[in-house]
Amino acid sequence: MKVGFIGLGVMGRRLAKRLNDAGYKLKVYDVLKDAVAEFQKLGAAVGDSPGDVAADNEVVIMSLPNSQIVTNVVLGEEGILSKAKPGTIIVDLSSITPKAIRDIYKMTGPKGIEILDAPVSGGSAGAEAGTLSIMVGGKKEILSKVMPILRIIGKTIYHVGDVGAGDTMKLVNNLLLGANMVATAEALALGVKAGLSPEVMFEIITNSSGSSYALQAKYPRFIAQGNFEPGFMVDLQYKDLQLAVDTAKDMGLPLAMGNMAQQIFEMAKAEGLGQKDISSVINLYEKWSGVEVRGDLDSESKE
Repeated sequence: MKVGFIGLGVMGRRLAKRLNDAGYKLKVYDVLKDAVAEFQKLGAAVGDSPGDVAADNEVVIMSLPNSQIVTNVVLGEEGILSKAKPGTIIVDLSSITPKAIRDIYKMTGPKGIEILDAPVSGGSAGAEAGTLSIMVGGKKEILSKVMPILRIIGKTIYHVGDVGAGDTMKLVNNLLLGANMVATAEALALGVKAGLSPEVMFEIITNSSGSSYALQAKYPRFIAQGNFEPGFMVDLQYKDLQLAVDTAKDMGLPLAMGNMAQQIFEMAKAEGLGQKDISSVINLYEKWSGVEVRGDLDSESKE
């Protein structure tokens, strides 16, 4: 199966590299010439445009920053739709609004071009290791055709419904991640301010009802060490919360927790933390409380 790959950023570069290493002869495209040059050295062909990539390949994978860019790459003057043949499968690994991907499918479907929205979870480390979770919306029979490709980049692959369902699942997941990260930072700062040890809190909470992925993943490797290099960036979490807010507005549903969490991440962006890991929101609470939340997980936390 011939594969094209569009978008060679932080995630896309790692995912395309895994496919290349697995023996797929890729044709790639990105507006960043340095990213393209790296894959030329690996033996990949280079497309002049998204349409040029689609003209030669049965499957076109996209990993792009936002809804507008995805729309332009598919429907623009030199976009995928301009040269894709009937039977082409577009797999969009980006995180965009469900409405955007459904609107795109309204244009591609009548021309015999199928779409799977397949946003991923697991960050750059998961992309590197091929252990991502992938949430797929689209036809089951189309998913079965590209499953061997997805198995190279993901450990768990879920079919969650029709086109748009994958992006919906991703925004629901990341709504929870964002809210949990803010709550974790707030709780840890409160505990330290009140005189508790971060190590004691971590051990007890991870074995109690207040535990979460945000605590278990972000305290030991990031907060405890004062290391806030991503990881999953504040800018991306803010964007994902915006996707949830926009989708909820379309349905007339208030998102009190989502809006509040997004405001905290907006404050983090204003403090210059946009390119840092989402765990860096602890810095806001440290500033407000006048304490620092750091720890040594090798130390004894129990009597």
